[in-house]
Amino acid sequence: MNAILAVATLVIKELYRRKDFYVLFVLTALITLMMGALNFFNDDQVVRYLKEICLLLIWISGLVIAITTTARQIPAEREHRTIFPLLAKPLTRGQLVLGKFLGCWLATGLALLVFYLFFGLISASREHVWPILSYGQALWLHWFMLGVVIAMTLCGSVVFAAPSSNATIMLVVVIGILLIGRYLNKVALQLDQPLQTLVYTLYYLIPHLEFFDVRDLVIHNWDPISWWVCGGATLYAAVYGAIFLIAGWLVFRRQSLG
Repeated sequence: MNAILAVATLVIKELYRRKDFYVLFVLTALITLMMGALNFFNDDQVVRYLKEICLLLIWISGLVIAITTTARQIPAEREHRTIFPLLAKPLTRGQLVLGKFLGCWLATGLALLVFYLFFGLISASREHVWPILSYGQALWLHWFMLGVVIAMTLCGSVVFAAPSSNATIMLVVVIGILLIGRYLNKVALQLDQPLQTLVYTLYYLIPHLEFFDVRDLVIHNWDPISWWVCGGATLYAAVYGAIFLIAGWLVFRRQSLG
């Protein structure tokens, strides 16, 4: 466990040395503040549109940080030839994969915490309320959703040699799941066999990341969702994350590092 934590610490330090997080946070803050300075038609409900825009930017930033940070981990170690001293510690390939995952996940969680604190301050300045439970659930589910994305990307990084290819493919896949995945069962009803069965199978195999999207809960100040539902979604994310990590480890342990 000490070896895994050591690798994770290096990943966290690497993220905060790079400019990705700072650029995305500044862009999110500037766009949100500019939109917040506007008051369309003196509409008091404009704060909901402001919250929607800010949360959308946070989701985009979270995906970009998670995918780009994870995609370069193992390929960068190979390119710089640092993977050999890492595995000579001794550090097993499984520990390396877990350390990289844990580091990327924790680093992304810290970035999300900063984003959501900024969002909470902006919302509280306009609405003068701060529903901490709803914000906490949104942050928690968002973080676990990104855990699945990080595990997928880490699995892809041992398959695709170039970090840019892996990041692009994963970004397209994740956006496709979020926008189209929930409708695949309805699309399947309009198809003939055997395509219908293939689409249905795909619908039940993919991780449904839209389950973790509770932005409407925060935007409209609804009551927090049931903790049983929140716990079920957490377990769902943990299972899919474990599947992708195990798959990545199985491929990685058979690969030549030369």
